[in-house]
Amino acid sequence: MSIKQNPLTTRKSMSIPAFFSMLLCLMFIAVNSSALPGCQNKCGNMDIPYPFGIGKGCALPWFGVNCNTNNFTVTSNDLGNLQILTFLPGEIRINSSRWIAYDCNNSASIPLRINLIGTPFTISNSLNKFVAIGCDTLGLVLDNSSFASGCMSMCLNRESVKSDGSCSGIGCCEVSLPKGMEYAALATASINNYTNVSNFDNCSYATIVEEESFKFFEPDQRNFLKQKDLVIRFDWIIGNESCTIAENSSSYMCTENSYCVDAPRGYGYLCNCSEGYRGNPYLNASAGCQDINECAESDPCVPSAHCKNFVPGYKCTCPFGRSGDGTKLGSGCTNHARIILIILVVCVGTGLIVGLSSMIYYGLKKRKLMKLKEEYFYKNGGLLLKQHVSSIEGTKCTTIFTSEELKKATNNYEESRVLGRGGYGTVYKGTLVDGSIVAIKKSKVVDKTQIDQFINEVVILTQINHKNVVKLLGCCLETEVPILVYEYISNGTLFHHIHGNSSSTLRISCANRLRIATETAEALAYLHSAASIPIFHRDIKSANILLDENYTAKVADFGASRLVAMNETEIPTVVQGTLGYLDPQYLQTSQLTEKSDVYSFGVVLVELLTSQKPVSFQRSKEYSTLAAYFKTSTENKDIREVLDEDIVREGRMEEVEAVVQLAWKCLRVKGEKRPTMKEVAQELGAITRFVPSSQAWFQNEEEMECLLERPQGNPSDESGLSIQNNLNMSLEIGR
Repeated sequence: MSIKQNPLTTRKSMSIPAFFSMLLCLMFIAVNSSALPGCQNKCGNMDIPYPFGIGKGCALPWFGVNCNTNNFTVTSNDLGNLQILTFLPGEIRINSSRWIAYDCNNSASIPLRINLIGTPFTISNSLNKFVAIGCDTLGLVLDNSSFASGCMSMCLNRESVKSDGSCSGIGCCEVSLPKGMEYAALATASINNYTNVSNFDNCSYATIVEEESFKFFEPDQRNFLKQKDLVIRFDWIIGNESCTIAENSSSYMCTENSYCVDAPRGYGYLCNCSEGYRGNPYLNASAGCQDINECAESDPCVPSAHCKNFVPGYKCTCPFGRSGDGTKLGSGCTNHARIILIILVVCVGTGLIVGLSSMIYYGLKKRKLMKLKEEYFYKNGGLLLKQHVSSIEGTKCTTIFTSEELKKATNNYEESRVLGRGGYGTVYKGTLVDGSIVAIKKSKVVDKTQIDQFINEVVILTQINHKNVVKLLGCCLETEVPILVYEYISNGTLFHHIHGNSSSTLRISCANRLRIATETAEALAYLHSAASIPIFHRDIKSANILLDENYTAKVADFGASRLVAMNETEIPTVVQGTLGYLDPQYLQTSQLTEKSDVYSFGVVLVELLTSQKPVSFQRSKEYSTLAAYFKTSTENKDIREVLDEDIVREGRMEEVEAVVQLAWKCLRVKGEKRPTMKEVAQELGAITRFVPSSQAWFQNEEEMECLLERPQGNPSDESGLSIQNNLNMSLEIGR
């Protein structure tokens, strides 16, 4: 740095606010400044904070200072031996009493140049100002690039000069400085060669001073070169890199608990202690940024608040009944005890009212629900079922489940638990409390006029004990429509295995098909003749024959079943069943007999033989039903063309032909000419042991009667048709 100046002395005045500001700054520096370990950290009463330092290795380049032990003044090694008055974060205050440019009448003009180029220092533009003093004065200030400015100061006489400390153009004028000023050239001159002011003012002055501390008064005009305490502020920075670059550099100066701030000039940076910390951000360990115990040092809380120190920071907590931030400079602690008490009483009262109301509401709701469950239980024949259960001894009786048990078992009838949907209801997979897996059927409707018969059927079906009949485990009568609980069969329906996607199902071998047919026939024979009360299933179809993991057949879904008195052979009913499986004689007469199940079984037998669906509109209109197609095809074609190719490839044709002949018998139009299920079961059992003697395959006398024709109606899809004339049947093949 180079400074060309005159060696004259100067003086300045300081206001009371400026004094207190200076005092605070000095206090801040006294607490925060410290030197490198092993270095002198004071000069008299002045702390020397790093990066400044006294002696070799104790300061950064350009930050070395000397301590004059005679008067304990600090001067800069690198700034022309200038006296440093104060060290501040990012700033220094320097005595600038010698830095005055002046011009006097009858003498040469003395300019001033301040050159800080190449140093970490700049003239602060926010804290300094350029001033020119005189009554016939033009002051100029320039930098080394494009900045040039100045001002004029005029006055008529000394009395016209204001004595209020302002610098308004009468005796004194001022100009702001540009940002990042590294070089300043100052000059002054007379506007009119002092012609009009020579009797009271013969000189003009120009300088840069600290704006806060400089106040102009009329005596200064006459003795400005004698000022001794003029001050100028320099900004300083670390390095010439931005924070982003410096943080990744080995020379980065900011230490623990501090942060980096980019310098305003566009390059270089400064370090500051983080909020709640104090110390020297350029030093480590105890000399660096340490937590401030605000509670102990500054007592920031109001007397009623409790102060707790944190690292970093603190918190003032108001006592109970008072609110606010608890600080002296904030909202303090306001007494709200009465308001809080009122709010507390209102909240507690409201809570009690809401709580009691909720208890009463849910109590009434629970009572209503229990009453409704009890009402459903009685309407659905609960008492009658209990009487039946209590009268049965020696065998496993019907289990009466509660609605909550079944809701829990199905996770509130979750959609993912659905096993299937059919015309009579939806079946869910459930897990009981004991871990057993069951199938739970929620029916859609129940005939309220037939409750007694329904209960009687439940009791009878529960007692059925046959390996090829799905076991009815119990029921729930607490819902509007009774819920039935069956044993769970894991491998799906026969319909799915015959007609399902071949990629998702295993092909059933010829031997397994024959076994499934035999097991189904034995189950139906048991229901018709061996059960305590004969049971006509009324909806035999491949979708109601389930297969377990071993492909054992299980007859299921007794939703349409009817119990038969021992002395009855046929029952008048509303026609129910599934199109394609319906007995044509039952369809015409509405008289249900055991032979109706035989006909439906015959269709299932044909399904097993052909792997074709019971109803298909891909076939011609007159052969849309499988029974009609099968009879006509086996009568007119080679039997191999009708059968499933796997059966032709795997089976012995003698056995297959015997099964075909049996299917013909089951599909006879007149029921009395069909075999019983017991006879069917026996014949299927015999087929597996020997090939029956040759007999005529077909009996033509009545087989092609009009009853064999497809019932009149409107087709809907491949799985069912709409039928008029008071027919009530399921139109779904799948359950």
